[in-house]
Amino acid sequence: MNTIGERLRLERERVGKNQTEFGAIGGVLKGAQINYEQDKRQPDAAYLSAIAESGADVLYILTGVRSTSVVSDLSYDEQALVGTYRMMAEETRATYKTIGSALAQSRSDEKVG
Repeated sequence: MNTIGERLRLERERVGKNQTEFGAIGGVLKGAQINYEQDKRQPDAAYLSAIAESGADVLYILTGVRSTSVVSDLSYDEQALVGTYRMMAEETRATYKTIGSALAQSRSDEKVG
């Protein structure tokens, strides 16, 4: 099972922030953000409250269980795709996005034609 730090990193990436930006939202410097993500320190309630306002799923960070507001509009298959994507290396993600975009475009072309 992944740790609080690992889930925190996943949430930071999900909301599209780098460590400096996400740390600033939570009121900490980049070094503290790195320590949180490496499980060297634990974030406090003020930090968690602040990042929740930016869209982070704090329930998931703390427990590993997604809050319904984050996943309620995703089917089981969509959730599985997101989970798989998050486990990929960055290079693999780029390929995955390219393939997904191409497949979506071909489907769009079929509807038009």
